Amino acid sequence: MRASRMMTLLLQLQVRGQASGRELARQLQVSERTVQRDVEALVAAGIPVRSSRGPAGGYRLDRGYRTRLTGVGLDEAGALAFLGLAGPAEQLGLGELLEGARVKVWASLTGEARERAGRTAERFHLDPTRWYGAPEPVPCLPQLADAVWRDRRARIEYVRDGRPTTREVGPLGLVLAAGDWYLVALRDGRRRTYRVSRMRAVDVLDEPVARPPRFDLAGSWTEARRALEDEEPAVEVTVRVAARALPRLRRLVPGPGKDRVPVTATGAVELTIPFENEGWALSALLSLGTAVKVLAPGHLRERVVEELRAAAAQY
Repeated sequence: MRASRMMTLLLQLQVRGQASGRELARQLQVSERTVQRDVEALVAAGIPVRSSRGPAGGYRLDRGYRTRLTGVGLDEAGALAFLGLAGPAEQLGLGELLEGARVKVWASLTGEARERAGRTAERFHLDPTRWYGAPEPVPCLPQLADAVWRDRRARIEYVRDGRPTTREVGPLGLVLAAGDWYLVALRDGRRRTYRVSRMRAVDVLDEPVARPPRFDLAGSWTEARRALEDEEPAVEVTVRVAARALPRLRRLVPGPGKDRVPVTATGAVELTIPFENEGWALSALLSLGTAVKVLAPGHLRERVVEELRAAAAQY
């Protein structure tokens, strides 16, 4: 533990040039006295760490000293800005470890490689969260991650169509897609996909998971997503929608349906778009208010009218 902390301290000085004892203590989550002892140990080991007093003082590396980690090319250095996503790492409980790894890799760069990595970080930023809303709560994610890491079966309480159900599954992997977490697991010998935000409880069992040989999580997810998108929609709805509401409508319909919604238009547009079920179609279309009019099917149009009347009566 101490050796890892001292290496992190050394790399922090290499990246930042100079840092105060207070800054290092906060970064390492230790006391300033512990930082001082670690610095003394580094000096005793021959590392030229210098200290200076005063408001602008702190610790620094002398004589251009650098640790050496080799093998990072210029193109690879440019990709370092995409080394993990802080938000998902925090959800998995890996935020501090990811930051430590990033600092160590960044500290290994010199010259043009560091400049390339810095330019990328200044010009590109990844944000997997959807617009207009925080990520769905996933309180069971740490337990699922533990089951995945240790190859252990899990008993999950899962809500589907408003009804809770309990399943025993063999977790194979976790996938972050469009800001939402999904569990890929085996149940009754078949691969299934579960949305983590719909889980109310997870118990990690002692029984090991028999992972399929040469299992490819990325490939499995691609197949599952393609199969879902190729399914016939539960309901297709014909609407007349104002052009100003098209961007929001594209966010509300499932993947294949987005292709039927134009990016830009003038005036009103008539469209026939798919929804997973009538409940979601009703909720999505009502959220657009007067910008959309349901033309077909007739029974869904009547449900929209009933919901609007009930809302008007309530207020």
